Amino acid sequence: MKTLAVLIAGLIAGVAVAQVSNPSASSSPAPAAASASASASASAPAAGTGTIVHPISKNITDRLTKSTRHVDVVKIKQGDRVIETMVYYPTNKNKAMAVVLIHEIFGLSDWMQAAGDQLAEAGYIVLVPDLLSGLGPNKGGTTDLPASEVRTAIGKLPPEQVLTDLTAVTDYAKKLDACNGNVAVGGFCWGGGKAFAFATVNKDIKAAFVFYGAPMLPTADMPKVNCPVYGFYGETDRNLAAAVPAETTAMKAAGKTYDAVVYAGAQHGYMRTGQMDNTNAADKKAAEDSWKRWLDILKKIDVPAAK
Repeated sequence: MKTLAVLIAGLIAGVAVAQVSNPSASSSPAPAAASASASASASAPAAGTGTIVHPISKNITDRLTKSTRHVDVVKIKQGDRVIETMVYYPTNKNKAMAVVLIHEIFGLSDWMQAAGDQLAEAGYIVLVPDLLSGLGPNKGGTTDLPASEVRTAIGKLPPEQVLTDLTAVTDYAKKLDACNGNVAVGGFCWGGGKAFAFATVNKDIKAAFVFYGAPMLPTADMPKVNCPVYGFYGETDRNLAAAVPAETTAMKAAGKTYDAVVYAGAQHGYMRTGQMDNTNAADKKAAEDSWKRWLDILKKIDVPAAK
C-alpha cells in the first residue's frame, strides 16, 4: 500500500497536495461493475504547478498529514472520460452510507480533501471526484493546471458532462462492498449548485446538501427534484441569502422538501474560511454549526431501504 504525503510550498501559499493513506487500514475493493475502469489503489495525482486556492491552514495541514483513515485514488470511467476520484473510508466494521462531495470553483483543493477526510471521520464513505479530470496537461486534472486557469476551466465544463460524471461516481459508490446502499450528495459554491441540479436527474440519492450553491436552481426545475434538499448559506452572501425565502416558497409549491438555514454574519465560502487560521468569529461559528447540522441530518436519513 502506497503512502501519500502532503507537499507544502511556502510564500503566498503555493500548495501542491497529495493524499494521506493509512497503510494499516483496510478499504473496500472496487465493485465488480467498475473494476475494469477503476483502480482501487492508484497513486495520488501528480503535483503539477501547485494550484493555489487559499492561504495554507494548520488545521488543514494537520488533518491531511495526521489522518488515520484510508484513502484510495480511483479512476471511474464514464463514456470516453475517466474521472479521478478520492475515496475516503471511515474506520469502522459496519457498512456505511456514501457521500459524493462536489468541489468548489477551485477544483480538487486541499480543503476539499480535508473535508472528505473530516466526513469520513464521522463514519461515512466519501467520494470527491475531480471534475477537471482529463483537462490538464497529459490528461491530468486540477493539480496539473496552472492556478490561473482552474476557475476558467471549471466555468467551461458542460453541465451535462458534470451530471453524467456525478452519475458515474454515484453508481460506483453504491456498488462498493463497504457501502450500505445509501448515497447522498453535497457541494460547495459551484459544487453546491451542481448538487442541487443533480437532485433533478438522479433518483438514487437520499439527499442533496447545498452549501452556498450558485446558481440557484431554476424554479421550473424544482418539480424534478427527487430527494430532500438542505441549504446552508451565509448572511452576508446577499445574492444567495436573499433568494432563500423565494426558493423555499417555490420548493414548497412544487411539493418538495427544502430546508435552508442562513447563518448570522457568515460570508460566502464560510465552510472553508471558517477553518482558516485567521478566520473571523462568524465564519468559524457558522462552519461549526453547519458541520453539526450536516451530521445530524445524515444520521437521520441513513436508514435501511424499505423492502
